Amino acid sequence: MKSGHIIFIVLLIVIASQISTFYLIDIKIEETLSALNNTKDALDKKINTTNENFQSRINTITASVVSLSSTQTDLQEEIGKVKARSSSDFSNIFENEKRGIVTIRTDTSQGTGFILTEDGYITTNNHVIEEAEIIQVVTYDGDSHSASRIGVDEELDVALLKIKGNFEIVKIGDSDKVKIGEKVIAIGNPFGLDFTLTEGIISARDRTGINDLPYYFQIDVPLNPGNSGGPLINTDGEVIGINNFKVIEAENLGFALEINKAIEAVNSIASQAINRTII
Repeated sequence: MKSGHIIFIVLLIVIASQISTFYLIDIKIEETLSALNNTKDALDKKINTTNENFQSRINTITASVVSLSSTQTDLQEEIGKVKARSSSDFSNIFENEKRGIVTIRTDTSQGTGFILTEDGYITTNNHVIEEAEIIQVVTYDGDSHSASRIGVDEELDVALLKIKGNFEIVKIGDSDKVKIGEKVIAIGNPFGLDFTLTEGIISARDRTGINDLPYYFQIDVPLNPGNSGGPLINTDGEVIGINNFKVIEAENLGFALEINKAIEAVNSIASQAINRTII
């Protein structure tokens, strides 16, 4: 065999050996990469599982905190109701409801009202605003808002106003469930003294008002100019009436329009003015 042939064969053997080596190396690299990918997938899965468990624990803790906070709020509210029923301590009731009560000032008079909806619908007595050209509503935080007159029910002496913004509202009760002898409070602005609280009881119900309609609570809560249109509130912190008028010649002889009739009037006004009810 010629030396040239031998050299060629040797070169072929070397090349084949190199190719085999590269092939084996490539297989080894693929096996290593596959192992790394499997390890990465396993780590990702473990991390995701850990994150899910961690998030689940956070959610559980958050839910527990929210539940505890809600329970604490409910407990404080119940304590306030018990205090109001047993000891004439209406401080919790006042604190919970004051932000839904407003002072109404016009160019002719002053009164009180309360917020029915979060977008600023307010009710008061019609006689508070009937002759007014300018109506200003002052919220508990002292902010003054220009109010528009949506409509009125002259017979029931109810007016519906609107201010712009987002507000806290009062809780509306059921005047049909009110019993004679229940403790109640009135919050208003007698003689311009903003957010004054007075207390008393329901002396009678279904009294006939000056409009000859039997829709009024008789109350012994002291009412004075500026209380008109304000809420009559029970020991559950619910508005059960709108303080309307008093007998001037008598001591602590006042009358409040039952809230169910007031809400009927408000919804009737809204239906005519904006084609929908609001509460």
